[in-house]
Amino acid sequence: MSSEVFDCIVIGAGIQGSCTAYHLAKNKQKTLLLEQFVLPHSRGSSHGQTRVIRKTYEEDFYIQMMHESYELWAQLEREAGVELYRRTGLLVMGPENGKGFSRLKATMQRHKIPTVFLEKQEFSQHIPNVNLADGNGALIDTTAGVLYADRALRAVQRLFQSFGGVIKDGEKVIDIRPGAEVTVTTGSGVYSGRSLVITAGPWANTLLTHTGLQLPLKVVKINVCYWKEKIPGTYSVGQSFPCFIEMEPKEGEYDIYGLPSNEYPGLMKVCYHMGSETEPDERDKQTDRGDIDILVRYVTRCLPGLVPVPAVVESCMYTVTPDHNFVLDSHPTYGNIIIGAGFSGHGFKFGPIIGKLLSQLALGQVPSYDLSPFRIQRFQSHARSSL
Repeated sequence: MSSEVFDCIVIGAGIQGSCTAYHLAKNKQKTLLLEQFVLPHSRGSSHGQTRVIRKTYEEDFYIQMMHESYELWAQLEREAGVELYRRTGLLVMGPENGKGFSRLKATMQRHKIPTVFLEKQEFSQHIPNVNLADGNGALIDTTAGVLYADRALRAVQRLFQSFGGVIKDGEKVIDIRPGAEVTVTTGSGVYSGRSLVITAGPWANTLLTHTGLQLPLKVVKINVCYWKEKIPGTYSVGQSFPCFIEMEPKEGEYDIYGLPSNEYPGLMKVCYHMGSETEPDERDKQTDRGDIDILVRYVTRCLPGLVPVPAVVESCMYTVTPDHNFVLDSHPTYGNIIIGAGFSGHGFKFGPIIGKLLSQLALGQVPSYDLSPFRIQRFQSHARSSL
């Protein structure tokens, strides 16, 4: 057993774990970042070239966190000397009189987010090649854009190492023993840390079993679909086409979102914001394509410049909480075990601020935001001891 004791061990080197480790190392904490797969990998929730970054939220607490997240991304860009963000704007369409769209509009105005409201008659001159559904309103969050996800993850991990942090990949955790020093056993070694942060995405509950806790997390497989432009460039970043979100295209359906063609020239990413439940270690056994059927109908109706059959389908996983809000909290029994989980398919853009908050919890500091929306106790009836 290694006699070395780390100030903190972080399990899971996706964006949340990597950002947490970065903040800890920057704060002069001797930090170990463990990852079960060999890096880089496409088995979790942080791979792929792009993610949307936006302040467009119905909840005040997310907008407040995103203000700082933008600043922290800019700081990471400066430190890494790499472009991580491209501003494109975000078009949001939704039932004009629907609760969600009205709430969103009100929150945007209250927080003075730079927003353009598009009238039905002027929509097509601003946004060509998109059909706005009858009864839908439209607005543009002008500060939104695209995050270069793979590049961002690599940059954060490199910075973590430059601050003296240690990454051990290809080391799957097989045991966690809580205590004043937490002992973590992998297939290759045994490590001790004064605190432990678990940011293991779809594998969160597997690891939490060792600590006597289970959270109400559902793991779903997302089909990440790319659609061919009939005329290359129609929906491209170069043509200033924005990212978009279509809120509840139909009653009971989840949002549909898209990013301009960029990473695969001539292909636009358009996805359904939910998938079918899966086992994280057997992700590709889940072959349900119900979401793709919904997307085919949507593309045919609303994006006439795309061929309505996906040209490329990749896989990603979401780990979803019942209320779609994150879990950012200390373990209810062991105060030096910190949990970041349940990012519900919208966590990547928050990476730098979540990393800061989880590092504050690991250091025993008062977090810089009110974490009550993210506490484990909100699941009182769900979260259960597995001891």
